[in-house]
Amino acid sequence: MANGEKIPNIVLGVSGGIACYKAVELVRLLVKAGLRVQVIMTRGAMEFVTPLTFQTLSGNPVASETFNLTQESEIGHINLADSADLFVIAPATANIIGKIANGIADDLLTTVVMATQAPVLIAPAMNIHMYDNPVLQENLRKLRRFGYHLLEPVEGFLACGYEGKGRLPDPEQIAEEIQRLLQKPDLVGERFLITAGPNREPLDPVRYISNRSSGKMGYALARAALRRGAEVALVSGPTALEPPAGARTIAVSTAAEMRDAVLKEFAACSAVIMAAAVSDYRPLLRAEKKIKRGKGSIEITLEPNPDILKELGQIKDGKILVGFAAETEELSANAAKKLREKNLDMIIANNVTQEGSGFDGDTNIATILDRSGAAKALPLMSKDDLAERIFDHYLAFKNQR
Repeated sequence: MANGEKIPNIVLGVSGGIACYKAVELVRLLVKAGLRVQVIMTRGAMEFVTPLTFQTLSGNPVASETFNLTQESEIGHINLADSADLFVIAPATANIIGKIANGIADDLLTTVVMATQAPVLIAPAMNIHMYDNPVLQENLRKLRRFGYHLLEPVEGFLACGYEGKGRLPDPEQIAEEIQRLLQKPDLVGERFLITAGPNREPLDPVRYISNRSSGKMGYALARAALRRGAEVALVSGPTALEPPAGARTIAVSTAAEMRDAVLKEFAACSAVIMAAAVSDYRPLLRAEKKIKRGKGSIEITLEPNPDILKELGQIKDGKILVGFAAETEELSANAAKKLREKNLDMIIANNVTQEGSGFDGDTNIATILDRSGAAKALPLMSKDDLAERIFDHYLAFKNQR
């Protein structure tokens, strides 16, 4: 958070289901992201997890009893309701959903929900037959009509022994939805085509040439764009990352496959962000069988891969084109040259030899340049924070244009 910027306050309601254990990890993720978290627990929730667990992770007292919150002239449940920038209920049982949908406020959690004017996100979790029950489904439809945000449960093996829809989404997915709801939707109407990750250029059926890109920067950009209301097509090389929820992800391997996917998606997008570390070269010949070890050395002849970024610069037709420059020397000069030669609108340059700015890490140190001549050097920050700065610059550049 910038100096003086208000830290968003999340009021997290935890109701009594076995999925309570996921709420523990959710609190940890939210606090790690710099958010303030206040937890309200129902009596049922306290049968699964102790309040001390949530208090330790959140750094705030846990609220559970309506009549233990009155202090001096303040009314406790109203203070909780007014303090929320976002109210989240995870897990939300069928019982809690039914109460909220029908205006019942007979415990602290339902009372605070009734009093809050903050957006409310509800994440149901229950047995598959309970979830399919027409009464529960009608309650969910009612909540949608009232303007509540609902995060659909996922399919999988349930604690009751059944398999089907009813599992609480993973904490990472809930945290991402929370960040999206907190974010100003200033990219609504934008359709971003984002590339991420490395390429793999095969030598034979078991070996390939690649690079050290993890895809983390491109995935951070996709998450940030989605949080701010944009549509995202993510063309991704091989990574170990979970695709961002809400993105349409197209998996590719080689640079040629990435080019084909990018050109196919290009017409429908309003802007392209090429964050992928595209392989510059590929083996001229690919062996059909595994190359066996020999006594002497072998030579591998490489040929250039298509320059996807340059090709897009020749056909961009009014679209905003953003590139990346991973450099080891003369950062600004090399980045500015690449911006001109490839007809880019913006370029994000980083010196991969700097500590905290190399491949496969969670942080970056970058300089943003655009074709108007503006340049902004940024300090060490997380790739998620850098993604937000890139979109801030994108909007400023677009407005000037």
